[in-house]
Amino acid sequence: MAEPQKRSSHTTLKRRQRFHRKRDVRPAVLAKADRLVVRFAAAIGLGFLAVIILQSVLG
Repeated sequence: MAEPQKRSSHTTLKRRQRFHRKRDVRPAVLAKADRLVVRFAAAIGLGFLAVIILQSVLG
């Protein structure tokens, strides 16, 4: 006979994290930081491509 599955209680389920004004970073600050990271990544990628193109043209 198969054992019945145990049902997890409400307290054991992971709750959705709520925004806490004094403890958490504001979503606007996170969005600004994300944009900054994307800009830096794009700049690094473009610089890398520029170096490769210059090497192929000059070499």
